[in-house]
Amino acid sequence: MAKVDVIDIRRQKIAEMEVDDGLLKAPERSHLIYDVVRCQLASRRSGTASTKERSFISGGGRKPWKQKGTGRARAGHTRSPLWRGGGTVFGPHPRDYSYRLPKKVRQAALCTALASKYHEEKLLVLDRFGLEEVRTRRFEEALKSLGVTSALIVIDGSDEILEKSARNVPGVQVMQYQGLNVHDILRYEHLVFLRSSLEKVERNLKA
Repeated sequence: MAKVDVIDIRRQKIAEMEVDDGLLKAPERSHLIYDVVRCQLASRRSGTASTKERSFISGGGRKPWKQKGTGRARAGHTRSPLWRGGGTVFGPHPRDYSYRLPKKVRQAALCTALASKYHEEKLLVLDRFGLEEVRTRRFEEALKSLGVTSALIVIDGSDEILEKSARNVPGVQVMQYQGLNVHDILRYEHLVFLRSSLEKVERNLKA
């Protein structure tokens, strides 16, 4: 079992927590990280790019001039892709870019990302934030005492005070444990868990 220090808001150790080795000592699998991040980014694409082919362009119902005898090139339609204002050839149409990866691949990549933060000593387990009211200044002071400027903070459930206090602070994101993902872990320098949220993440990954 891997041991993680549980700290208070002043970064003082107050306890130790045992975490399954499979969560924090997983082998490095960078190819899984790549696959999962690529899958996540593909799923976030809107896929709304759209162009009009010649059949969707208004106008151009009649032949602009007769077939022969004018000295000009043959033309049967003024909305041909060769003409200005004509249709687009092989242009993009709305589509869904998302695809799914096996659950075991997603879990293995998440464990790899967590282990990476643990080995870099960028993973912090906090007992509690202790904010009693919505105050951005108090939250920034708490981050300063932790020595953190860029962090993903994982909580065990809805916490309106913490979420509202952090929403205007650049470089910080508060997320419930159910939404923990590889891409967001890699976006921030530090990964901050509440003790209860890490226990729930461990339980979910072992299930």
